[in-house]
Amino acid sequence: MADVETPAAKPAGKNADLPVRIVSAVIMVALAVGALWAGNPWFGWFILAVVLAALVEFVLLVVKATANVPFRLAGIAAGTIYIALAGYMLSRFPLPIVVGVVGVVVFVDTFAYFFGRTLGGPKIAPKISPSKTWAGLFGAIIGATVWIAGWIYVAARATSGDTTMFFDMTEAGQILGLGAMTAVAAQAGDFFESWLKRKAGVKDSSKLIPGHGGVFDRIDGMIPVIILAGVLLGAAR
Repeated sequence: MADVETPAAKPAGKNADLPVRIVSAVIMVALAVGALWAGNPWFGWFILAVVLAALVEFVLLVVKATANVPFRLAGIAAGTIYIALAGYMLSRFPLPIVVGVVGVVVFVDTFAYFFGRTLGGPKIAPKISPSKTWAGLFGAIIGATVWIAGWIYVAARATSGDTTMFFDMTEAGQILGLGAMTAVAAQAGDFFESWLKRKAGVKDSSKLIPGHGGVFDRIDGMIPVIILAGVLLGAAR
């Protein structure tokens, strides 16, 4: 770690794995899109593989986080329900909902990152996740709201042919509320994994994905959003 003391070494160290991260990201996106495009049973097998990989990583984190056997068993049981439920719900969603859920999490993460980096400001819970700021959460809410509004517009146009580009005040309020709930859910998932990793004393859930850590690292914010979407869809029926 001595090389980090020189100013010139910092940028190189921080960006040294960028090509690997880009290649890994492209492969992950290609696999996900390919499975989604192929449909069942390939999409179902893809979800199962992701769920199993994330669950293994979660179990290892719990084992490292506590030596208390009852706590371990309770944590593993709760985590199994948490991760498996999200996987089951996602496998049951129709294609437009899958796109909506994945897209909103991408927008939440992207807007949170850029708002947090640009505005900075006070941290939400620095002892759990030093990088999470209130500005980032504000950006996450904006990103989620923008995506949801666009997704609803496209879905409505595809199903009814309605080309109206504006929402009334009630609809706008509902979209903003849904955006806020989604952003908070995604950030809560991030915080939960950050807390667990701190308890376990590790930086990543695993080294499975070069430059990105583990599968659980990639889907930690998506899990609660999937569950939220499933609850809302069930309530709307």
